[in-house]
This record gives sequence, C-alpha cells and structure tokens, in this order.
Amino acid sequence: MSRNFVFVTVCLGLIMVGISATSISVAFPVMSSSFQASTILSGWVLSIYQLVSIAAMPLAGKASDIFGRKPIFIGSLLLFSLGSVLCAIAPNIQTLIACRFLQGIGGGAYFPVATGIVADSFPQRRQQLIGLTSSIYPIGQIIGPNLGGWMVTTLGWRSVFWFNVPAGIAIVLLSVYFLKAGIKTKGSIDLRGAGLLTGAVLAILTGVSELGHFKTGASVAEWFLTGILFLTGFILLYVLISHISRAKDPIIDWVVLKGRPFLASNVYNFIAGTYYFGILSFVPLYAVKIFGMSTLKSGIVLTPWAVGVMISAGITSFFLLRWGYRKPLLVGNSLVIVGLFLLGMEPQALNLLGIHLDSTGLLIVLTFLVGVGVGTVFPAANNACIELMPEHVASITGVRTMFRNIGGTFIITIISLILNNASSLAQGFKISFFFICGLTILVFPAILNMPRGAQECVEVK
Repeated sequence: MSRNFVFVTVCLGLIMVGISATSISVAFPVMSSSFQASTILSGWVLSIYQLVSIAAMPLAGKASDIFGRKPIFIGSLLLFSLGSVLCAIAPNIQTLIACRFLQGIGGGAYFPVATGIVADSFPQRRQQLIGLTSSIYPIGQIIGPNLGGWMVTTLGWRSVFWFNVPAGIAIVLLSVYFLKAGIKTKGSIDLRGAGLLTGAVLAILTGVSELGHFKTGASVAEWFLTGILFLTGFILLYVLISHISRAKDPIIDWVVLKGRPFLASNVYNFIAGTYYFGILSFVPLYAVKIFGMSTLKSGIVLTPWAVGVMISAGITSFFLLRWGYRKPLLVGNSLVIVGLFLLGMEPQALNLLGIHLDSTGLLIVLTFLVGVGVGTVFPAANNACIELMPEHVASITGVRTMFRNIGGTFIITIISLILNNASSLAQGFKISFFFICGLTILVFPAILNMPRGAQECVEVK
C-alpha cells in the first residue's frame, strides 16, 4: 500500500512541475510588461530555466544513484520551492532571471530522480509504471494554462510562483513520510565532469538560443559573441568526452553515450524533443496567425493534444510488456509524421483531401493525432535500454531527458529563425512543420537499433 502512496507522491510532483511550466508561459507577457523589459532580456526568464534544467538532469540522476533517491528528491523539491518564493518577490527582471536559475536546478533534477524512485518501488512492474508517468505530466499541462490564466487575471503574475510553494511543501512532507532511504551504490560525484558538462551545455545552448533572437542584419558583435559561445561549448564538450572515456567513475557512464542501443536511444530522444516542444511552443501561435483564432481558442487546441498523450500513453504502458519497445515507437512515430505533414499543408489542400472542418475543428483533430503518436512513443522511449542497466535507471533517464530537452531547445531556435526569415508566416510554419516531419522520418534507423523489448535486453546482458 505504501508503494502506491510513493507513486502518487511522485505523480503529484510531476503535475506541479507541469502546471508551473505552462502557467508561467501564460504569465510571461504580463510579467515582461510589468518590468518594462526588452523582449530579448525577458526571454531569458524562460530560457534560463530550460538551459539549467538540461544540465541538472544527468547530474541529479548520478547523484541519486550514489547518495540515494530520497535526499536528492526532497532536495530538488526544496530548491524548486525556494526558487519559486524568490521569483515571486523578485524586484526586477535581472533578479527574476537569477531566481529562475535556482528554480531550474530543482525542476531539472526532479525528473530523473522521480523515475528512479518509481523503478525502485515497483521492480516487477517497472516498465508499466515508468511508462504511465508519461501520461501524468500532461495533466499539469492541461491545468496550467487555465489555472495560470485565472491567477494572472485575478491575483497577478506573481501568483503563478506562489502556487508552487504550498504544493511543493505538501509533496516534501509526503516524501519524508512515504519514501524509503533506498539503495545506494559505491562511487563519488565527478566534480570535474559535472563542471565540464554544465559549461558545455550552457555555452552551446546559450549560443543556440542567441541565434533564435537574431533578426536580419545582426551586428558583428552579436555574431562574434555567439561564435565564442559555440567555440567554448564545443571545446568543453571535447574535453568532457575525453574525460568520460578515461575517468574511473564519470558523471555519465561511457556506455550510456557510446553503446549502440544507448546511442540510438539518445538520437531518438533528441528528435522526440523536436516534435514535442515544436508542437507545444508554436501551435498556439500558428492557430492565431494562420487560422485567425482568438488567444483563448489557441490555448484550447493544445488540450486535445494533451488528452491524446494521456490516453495513448496509458494504453501503451499497460501493454508495453506484450508489445515491446519497437512496435509502439514505429506506430507512434508514423502517427506523428502524418499529423505534422497535415499541419504543414494549407487548409485548401486539406479540403481537396476530403477533410472538411472549420479551422478550430481541424487543428483539434490534427493536434489530437500528434498527441496520440507522442503518447504511444514515450512509454517505449522512456523504457528502452533501461533493462540493460536497471541499477542505473536514474542516470540513464537523466541523460535521455537531457537529449530530449536539447532537441526542444534546438527546434525552438530553428523555427524562430525560419519564421523570422520566411517570406510570410504561413510559409514559415509550412517549412517548419515539414522540417520536423523530415527529422522524424530520418529517425527510423535509430528505432531499429534499439532493443525490441525487455526480453532482448535481458539476453544482451
């Protein structure tokens, strides 16, 4: 019975983080206006959280393997809650960005440790329960825009941060009571590797983020600074890889990066991040600018997407042992490709195909289709290869989620550049959806290099 409360505690945290992510997006325009900050400076309120959380994921996974899940789990919640308090009282945009840095450490650390706790608590049902968590996070993404819109309108933008405080404290108390100390493994934190990883990720992704802000005619100084960021990041990345290949107990196990099935999984999760974050970030803008929807309706079109994710992730998780990994990945990937292709077509062309719906109905159907594909994919993508090294589930999940979020940062920048430089927004969105569609097609070889299912992982071991 206590194991069920552990799962509920983890899921409540997932919902809280999901609500926070989407409610802050709703509050962002009001937040920016209240500080009278430039668009580029304000954008760092969102970007810094994403960048720091990416770096925190593999570090937290490794730390939880060594020191146990419970202290790292509780620590991540406390950091997230403390960061939320400081964000809520921030007197200026610069302080808010710094506090989002702290919040990002807690938010990024949460995911791999939460997965590790679920895996440790349910060793016989590990695959189903890890897969089922894929259907929990979208609940927060459905609640977030609606709750955030109401809070911002009624209580002001700072309320979206205050909301996390009682929620975070309640989950910490549940964690203290229900979570066990857990199994610890021998080892130590690779501080040099941690520093190199953090520096490389921050430098490269900051450079990528800066590219997304470029308009036509960027200054020489802007190009020079971005070039320095990329150069620094790739140098640190080279040194990190060299260090990992030689270190006795590196921050990321070498096999998790280089081993054939792990490499295939990392490539796949990078691409999965492009269509996941591409849809989440740009479909509302697509609905407003191309289909002429109101802001309210543009938010509604993401609800069927999240519903599709929840339903299909729940079903796939239940049948994952029977279906294995490859079948859901192949089917889900195909559904995403069809949905992205149809999103890229003009409404008139869709009418020629026999699809006759108004703009709202059309986007609801297509986003639901992509959501079903995403939900079918994620339980398999989250579990593939874990059975090869089940004792390092948190570390593997941290690396996997890092690649997925890097893919998201990459695609947000690419789409921003395409929209900035296209002859029209309609043309820009068309190119963007077809570009993500092409990436998703190219990833099929990676799927075929991943294990068919848990049994094949056991045989390989």
